[in-house]
Amino acid sequence: MIGDRVRDAALGLPEVPAYLYDLPALDEHAASVRRALGDVELYYAVKANPDAELLRVLAEHVDGFEVSSAGEHAHVTALFPGKRLALGGPGKTDAELRLPHHRIHVESPNELRRLLATGLEADVLLRLNPDLPVEGAALTMSGPFGMDEEGVAECLPLFTERVRLRGLHAHLASGLAAPQLLALAGALLDVGHEEVNLGGGMAVSYASPGERFDWAAYGAGLAGLRGGRRLRIEPGRALTAYCGHYVTRVVDVKRVRGEAYAILLGGTHHLRTPVTKGHDQPFTILPTGGGPGVTDEPITFVGQLCTPKDVFARNVVTSARVGDTVVFEMAGAYAWNISHHDFLMHPKPAFHHLRA
Repeated sequence: MIGDRVRDAALGLPEVPAYLYDLPALDEHAASVRRALGDVELYYAVKANPDAELLRVLAEHVDGFEVSSAGEHAHVTALFPGKRLALGGPGKTDAELRLPHHRIHVESPNELRRLLATGLEADVLLRLNPDLPVEGAALTMSGPFGMDEEGVAECLPLFTERVRLRGLHAHLASGLAAPQLLALAGALLDVGHEEVNLGGGMAVSYASPGERFDWAAYGAGLAGLRGGRRLRIEPGRALTAYCGHYVTRVVDVKRVRGEAYAILLGGTHHLRTPVTKGHDQPFTILPTGGGPGVTDEPITFVGQLCTPKDVFARNVVTSARVGDTVVFEMAGAYAWNISHHDFLMHPKPAFHHLRA
């Protein structure tokens, strides 16, 4: 359920669709994560949401930012000159290999050779894609990401005084609870490197928005595994998902072969998360409408796009009327920035930032 601050702001919007970012909520959440982690370094994965106002809040709590392109690098550098950056991502161009960074996550022996050819200094983490079982993950980062143990072995003799090996990077999966991530961490920390970036992947439940990743247990577990090593994590979704809301309005309610549909302004070209994750996006209906509708029965909420995939939530038992305001929750990560904005060329949403 949304709080009073978001509810009041949603009701006062001059137009919808619109995004509402609750900055005080983000600040409180990021501060609690920072406290739970102790000496573990915290970087934010900018790919989750690069909104400048969100980044300004996070900058007060994180040790650095993980960027995965020249565009993200330029964006963050312009906002925070001198802030530590970890440069990741597969398929780096020669120009990207030349970008200044605190750490660079090298994905292959060939990429390391190209980095050496620049003649620049660099501190490297080799991205390892180990053969470890990952059960219960929402997404596994296998295949072309990183390298196997043979690839790492090929890299080891290539390092020089200018291009230095600092340790390993591994982001194995998304959607894992603290005990699962700690089990993976234990396996990865058995390799002997003094610096390890454990990536992100902390579980975010769209089915149960009130459930949060157990940062306290994770921080305590990492403290027990750390053993003097330099540990770093780089969450994205688990930091910003909860602060974002997508606000829209019911424009039509109808039945097709007995099934009820609420058609909303906007669509998954603004909020691609439910399509990407294959879930029902949690929402709250504010009864601002006076038009026709349905009451206390299964309703499928869809957008304006000419595709049957433009679905926010399916067969949710609720009531909806034309003119009602719908506030989709947990829209602060992999939402607007991962969506196919120009399909059908509808207007872009507005963006509003709620402050204390």
